[in-house]
Amino acid sequence: MEISATVIDRRYNHPVKVDIVTLFPEICRAPLSESMMKRAQECGALELQIHDLRRWTTDKHHVVDDAPFGGGPGMVMKAEPIFAAVEDLLTKPKAENGKPKIVLMSPAGQRFDQNVARDLSQEAHLIILCGHYEGIDQRVIDHLVDLELSIGDYVLTNGAIAAAAVVDAIVRLLPGVLGHDQSAVSDSFSDNLLEGPQYTRPAEFRDWKVPDILLSGNHAEIAAWRKAEALKKTKLNRPDLLL
Repeated sequence: MEISATVIDRRYNHPVKVDIVTLFPEICRAPLSESMMKRAQECGALELQIHDLRRWTTDKHHVVDDAPFGGGPGMVMKAEPIFAAVEDLLTKPKAENGKPKIVLMSPAGQRFDQNVARDLSQEAHLIILCGHYEGIDQRVIDHLVDLELSIGDYVLTNGAIAAAAVVDAIVRLLPGVLGHDQSAVSDSFSDNLLEGPQYTRPAEFRDWKVPDILLSGNHAEIAAWRKAEALKKTKLNRPDLLL
């Protein structure tokens, strides 16, 4: 089954195209059809398609895995259906900017961060492969994949969960997706600092008051305060970002 998002309002001549290939399309479908991801598709910034890998199997049971050579626990995803899926997607109308970038979600991959998200947001077409079971046949990594990505030093049930997070982080950087383009610039990690504290109305809640500086109207002093608070929070929660 292929799940396709309909682009309603094409204000973008060349939307970023993302194909996700997974055994669990519904895991990706829910988070990527809400909020800003829905908006990105409606405004034409994103063309998203979510594909079930079993569609490219050739046996009646739609087998996508087999026991590992050399023994060991678990099952390994087979190379054949993954190559068939990618090669099929490559025969579709291609983006003007050339060959798609093929990304594999894997706990053994490069750690995903805001800089990688920014780089990937410049790609015209991404094909994201989602691993599962004990891993994926190494020949896929050696001869098909351009980039292995991990979203952290832990193991998830499958790569579809990670793929949804990666697509969200990438797409929100596209022009026009967020309500205010400056929002992405001031996000945590954009300058190796965590975002500092934020407040809104009321100015006093249960005897807890908003810092006076934020009510002063002095934008230069407010900016300096926010930078200092961001540095303080980063030192406390993520000192590694300051190394």
